[in-house]
Amino acid sequence: MEIRGPMLLPARREDIELQTIDGLTLVGELATPRDRDPVATLVTCHPLPTAGGFMDSHIFRKAAGRLPALADLAVLRFNTRGTTSARGTSEGAFDGGRNEAFDVAAAMDFVASRSLPHPWLVGWSFGTELVLKYGRDHAIDGAILLSPPLHRATDEDVAAWAGDPRPLVVLVPEFDDYLRPDEARERFASVPAAALIAVEGGKHLWVGENQTRRVLTEIVAAVNPGALPLATEWSDGTA
Repeated sequence: MEIRGPMLLPARREDIELQTIDGLTLVGELATPRDRDPVATLVTCHPLPTAGGFMDSHIFRKAAGRLPALADLAVLRFNTRGTTSARGTSEGAFDGGRNEAFDVAAAMDFVASRSLPHPWLVGWSFGTELVLKYGRDHAIDGAILLSPPLHRATDEDVAAWAGDPRPLVVLVPEFDDYLRPDEARERFASVPAAALIAVEGGKHLWVGENQTRRVLTEIVAAVNPGALPLATEWSDGTA
């Protein structure tokens, strides 16, 4: 059958809770390959919760649904403080990207406690602001930014990545609502090693199967390129 939409491929899926240093419990899910250890880990930071972003935002839901099986990746999704999804509501209240620093730290503490391998932070929209502002403080292999608006992340936050040996991959849609490729090249010029990928025809929300596949392919190209090309069909009857 063709892999598309919300299809769930085989994986181990575990409801998890994260504990922040300011005393909150955040809800989330860890998806890992069904019958083998993951080769790397995606720690996802979702879009703006006040605009409908949450751990089930479609790119991250599809990453969790597909990439454990297709690319041997663990995918950790969680709701930042005050955010609700089908999994439940994380304690606390939205803080505009400030105390969410503790949420990112809680996710990385969980990764360490489970000895999950080779973690990469993957932010989408508002989530990219969290990655840019706080990601360098953690033991990650690299960071991937999807549709960075650069609203809360300042030029200083971006420039702080200059000279960091860890890869910074930036996917910028051609028709983004907030930051398009030409401006993105200017805003990220302070980080010459950043891999800025302009996605022809892309939009901020990456709607449609073609855009989903492009984003997931670019993520896997950075994290586990040996798994490419990603399969577009699945024959296991348990899928």
